[in-house]
Amino acid sequence: MAKRDIEDEPVQEELAESTVPTVGERLRAAREKKKLSLEDIAAQTRIPQRHLQSIEDAEWDKLPAPTYTIGFAKSYASAVDLDRNEIGEQLREEMGGQRFASSQAEVIEAADPARTMPKWLVLGTVAAVIVLIVLMSWLNKRSLEQPESATPVAAAPANKPAQARPTAPPPAAASAQGPVVLTAVAPAWIQVTDQGKTLFMGELQPGQSYTVPPTATAPLLKAGKPEALKVNVGGAVAPPVGPPGKVASKVSLKGPDLMRGPGQPAVAPVPAPAQPVANAAAQ
Repeated sequence: MAKRDIEDEPVQEELAESTVPTVGERLRAAREKKKLSLEDIAAQTRIPQRHLQSIEDAEWDKLPAPTYTIGFAKSYASAVDLDRNEIGEQLREEMGGQRFASSQAEVIEAADPARTMPKWLVLGTVAAVIVLIVLMSWLNKRSLEQPESATPVAAAPANKPAQARPTAPPPAAASAQGPVVLTAVAPAWIQVTDQGKTLFMGELQPGQSYTVPPTATAPLLKAGKPEALKVNVGGAVAPPVGPPGKVASKVSLKGPDLMRGPGQPAVAPVPAPAQPVANAAAQ
């Protein structure tokens, strides 16, 4: 009778051991408790879904080397809030009791999801950059395609012989009113500033125009090719803003200054000439 009891003890121990859940069963139960799918775990751990399924089903022949498999299982355990070291030790025993250096396992296991950027964040960042580029291109194109002034352009007055004493400004300069419009007759690079602030900088294609904001207090123009620009002040055409082939800079974009032409200062009143001393003594 005693011999039979001794033989029954190993059988009972084997039955007790068989009731212990495997690593795959523990991981699956923890995942289902958190209401997660294998696809969710794969997205968090960056581990292929087929490897996660093989770990749950204990299909070791479908998995890579034991060191990699243990690393996968540890990452899976972290994702479902199980002890990663305990899972790793149990899996070693289930795979044949082989022991590997813990440092090697840590190096080759899947990357910690906390250290990697989520996929949705990467896609969102890329989409935001694309939208920003499209918006900036549209705004730039819209600013360059502003319609020309509807006011008919009057013919430039014919040049008259120079007066002996230009004591008064030309009538066009005195009456220059209306918006200042810069129109390109050929590809022309321009920069418009106002008190150090750049209002516009870029290249106008033939037919494109730029209207100087009426709120500008002291607008200045820099043009790479003055001969490629036509300047309208209201209904009048202003003289060229500079000599051909030379860069024109610091050109005032005020209507009266444009109508006087480049290099012409504002006209000041001329004092009456003094009478000769001889005539004064005769009187």
